[in-house]
Amino acid sequence: MRISLFILSFILLQGSLFAHNLDSLLKVLESEMQNQEVYDLQKEKRLEELRTKSYKTDDAIERYQINDTLYQEYAFYKFDKALQYLEKNIQIADSINNPSMLNEAKLKMGLLLVNSGRFKESIDILNEINRNSIPESLLNSYFRTHQEAYSGLTYNTAVERSRSNYAQLYESYKDSLSTRLEPHSKEALRLKEKQYRDRSQLDAALKINTQRLENAEMGSRDFSLIMFERSLLYEWRGEKEKQKECLIFSAISDIKASVKDNASIGILAMIMFAEGDLNSAHEYINFSYDDAKFYSSQLRFIYIANSMPLITEAYEQKNAKQKKRLQYSLIFITVLASFLLFAVYLIRMQIKRVSEARNKLKLANEKLNKSNVDLRKLYLELSEVDKIKVHYIGTFLNLYSEYIDKLDVYRKLVRKHLSTNRVKTLLKLSESKKIIDTELDVFNKNFDRSFLHIYPNFVSDVNQRLKPEKQIEQTDKDTLNTELRILALLKLGITSSSRIAKILRYSVNTIYNYRAAIKKAALDKENFEKELIGD
Repeated sequence: MRISLFILSFILLQGSLFAHNLDSLLKVLESEMQNQEVYDLQKEKRLEELRTKSYKTDDAIERYQINDTLYQEYAFYKFDKALQYLEKNIQIADSINNPSMLNEAKLKMGLLLVNSGRFKESIDILNEINRNSIPESLLNSYFRTHQEAYSGLTYNTAVERSRSNYAQLYESYKDSLSTRLEPHSKEALRLKEKQYRDRSQLDAALKINTQRLENAEMGSRDFSLIMFERSLLYEWRGEKEKQKECLIFSAISDIKASVKDNASIGILAMIMFAEGDLNSAHEYINFSYDDAKFYSSQLRFIYIANSMPLITEAYEQKNAKQKKRLQYSLIFITVLASFLLFAVYLIRMQIKRVSEARNKLKLANEKLNKSNVDLRKLYLELSEVDKIKVHYIGTFLNLYSEYIDKLDVYRKLVRKHLSTNRVKTLLKLSESKKIIDTELDVFNKNFDRSFLHIYPNFVSDVNQRLKPEKQIEQTDKDTLNTELRILALLKLGITSSSRIAKILRYSVNTIYNYRAAIKKAALDKENFEKELIGD
């Protein structure tokens, strides 16, 4: 994925990427993290071509130049290899007695050691160089390498006296370098931005940084470094979202350029950790650790050693809690499934008994029908009752069958989310009460239709026993309200308020209150429920 420099500069200057677009950027970053191996294979292919070319030449100067190219390719990819090719160039320069080439290789080695956090070793190699032997073409590199070395020592030393000494040397070499640079060169702009940053002149520093971006290309080390330095400016301005935006761009560029000596993704991991996004923090810090290990960077290992245990511990604690919740959910589902299976078994047994009784009743009725018309009439009435029972049992059998199907769908969904590690989605699903409310509504509708099918005159019978002003009106002829459902359960012989409360999912006190209110509205308060049940 190649991002146009013009588009990128426009985005950065206009500040058009806000929090809701950071998710898209993070998806691009995670996609590039998955593609890291592709970029690394392209890098390895270039390196193999250069190594093959080096083996084929016997010319010392040509081998020196190829080794220098290999060093540049390895400089931010693999420290040991970069150092190895610089050491080879030092040997070549020694063997052909070329002081200029020797000093050039030593200066590059010094800068490599600085960038990897080996400041003392860098000073040692720089001290081998005679200032008077440096040609004009290498003076900028000489001052810059010393400046970077003493800057690192100033920042990392624990001895205050040494820090003061290193700081003076840093300023001295920086001033020497500044006087030699072209005003608009890359190095001059970089130093100027740093000066503004050190003085907390952040607007001016951002302006210089934008100017530097105009000459940098996504997928290069320069682009990654400039974006990283831009993130520092936004951090000091307190603009957290823009800081994250710059770190993401820097990290993407590092991956595309196969830069293993990177800092952006490690800092991004700590920001995610502070914001509570433990999954992303854990993924990014591990990615950063693998890069640092591959490159052999002392600076990165020190940073990761301080942050990785915190992120890993928090991530593992979160996973442990999520697994525990999922275990409880699975236990609940298993218990519910057992109850449903047992209920289905009881219903099937009841259907079998009803079927057997119906067959016996039918045979008896057929015999009696020949001799007694009254018995035939009774048979027809019993058959009608039997149909009602079959309808009632069939309705609830279908309901339990649907519950089993829904339970199986829920079980497959849980297993699917567990296998894809979509724990957050599963937790949100299990926290919702929508499915319970839906199923309760289905239960009430089925109960109302079945009960009214058995007792079509139930509502009018109830109203006959109530005072005229207290009679109950149905908004829907096929639906019962709460008062009528309580009376319907009483009619079916369920007289315990606690059992009624469990079936209708109300508190016992609520059921008591409803029953008391209905009795108060009855013509005969004392015998209202007995007469209702007796009918």
